[in-house]
Amino acid sequence: MNIAIIGSGYVGLVTGTCFAEIGHHVICVDNDAAKVAQLKAGKIPIYEPGLEDLIRRNVQLHRLRFTTSIGEGVAESQVIFIAVPTPPQQDGSVDLSYVEAVARQIAEHISAYRVIVDKSTVPVKTGEKVAETIRRYARPDAEFDVVSNPEFLREGSAVEDLMKPDRIVFGVNSEKAQAIMQAVYAPFNAPIMVTDLNSAELIKHASNSFLALKISYINAVSAICEASGADVEKVAAGMGADKRIGRQFLNAGLGYGGSCFPKDISAFIKISEELGYDFQLLKEVETINASQGERFLKKLRDKLWVLKEKKIGQLGLAFKGNTDDIRMSVGIRIAEQMVREGAALSAYDPKGMEKCRQLHPTIPTVSDPYAVAKDAEALIIATEWTEFRNLDWVKIRGLMRTPLVFDGRNLLDPAEMQSLGFEYYSVGR
Repeated sequence: MNIAIIGSGYVGLVTGTCFAEIGHHVICVDNDAAKVAQLKAGKIPIYEPGLEDLIRRNVQLHRLRFTTSIGEGVAESQVIFIAVPTPPQQDGSVDLSYVEAVARQIAEHISAYRVIVDKSTVPVKTGEKVAETIRRYARPDAEFDVVSNPEFLREGSAVEDLMKPDRIVFGVNSEKAQAIMQAVYAPFNAPIMVTDLNSAELIKHASNSFLALKISYINAVSAICEASGADVEKVAAGMGADKRIGRQFLNAGLGYGGSCFPKDISAFIKISEELGYDFQLLKEVETINASQGERFLKKLRDKLWVLKEKKIGQLGLAFKGNTDDIRMSVGIRIAEQMVREGAALSAYDPKGMEKCRQLHPTIPTVSDPYAVAKDAEALIIATEWTEFRNLDWVKIRGLMRTPLVFDGRNLLDPAEMQSLGFEYYSVGR
């Protein structure tokens, strides 16, 4: 099947590449000419395990190509996915101007029946607005259907998530569109859930909000564990053994970040308000998440007293492991706060430093994880990279001025760290 993906950011690029991998012919469209030129040259603008090899293979097989022309994508594709950014606004609502602009451009080029699919994370009823927009700007006899097909990709494992999905959800208003969408996804051999348009849009926000709730819940429990001398990981294991609860996302730490959870929770709160419901539960989720980083910094201040001129090393800038994404990263927030307080900071991340240097030039970075430890009075772990667990901690102990480690991701074993001579602090343990 011929498919166009409009928007070659994180979701669009991964989706288009995986569609090509299972045999579809895909055109990825982006209005950033420099990005398109970069992709045509075989250079990948994001880090995602396994993605680069898939892109190169499918370009060579002529199943994947890149263009700046929406007209080309609409003309040559039966199914058109909209995967453009939906950034947050100051009031927590979602900026839908990119979606609206693409809908207008699609409308100008429709000459035969097309299925237009919202892949971007959008508020409920956006599909209805997309359909209205296309009707307004397309020629009177234009035939099309609008579908909602939310993505459930986790950065760091997005290729696997798309190739082996738990479920595929799409909301449709016609049997014709449903048949085409089932044909698109048939090669994945995954459970397909067909809903109405509005329900599909709500599934995405409801899912992400529930996962964020689990994270904030276990972080709130971690404060109780610290106050009572309990171990949050043992508590989480006991909770997670209950099949009704499950162990995933019950990992105490610095809180959630990234481009999805913070934006989606704020958007869901705003959507609920507009529909007449005050979602106080999600407001508390946001409050707990915001306080978790400050609770962690308080431990650091309590031990070091004054951060000014103290040499502090930080391991981790990306919002999670296996990605170079630093958007809404708790690690970035902590690093910026330490710089504001005058600490002599040095930070390292396996993949996130280039973007950090571009977007946060005041954060000092080094190219070696051991360099952050040299003469440091404290070392912070802010991202759960497996690489950090496997460092030579005996060597790090010898490099540090004082062997203080503050593990914000519970990455290391407390007993082992103490046996190596470290004074070790983690979250809820």
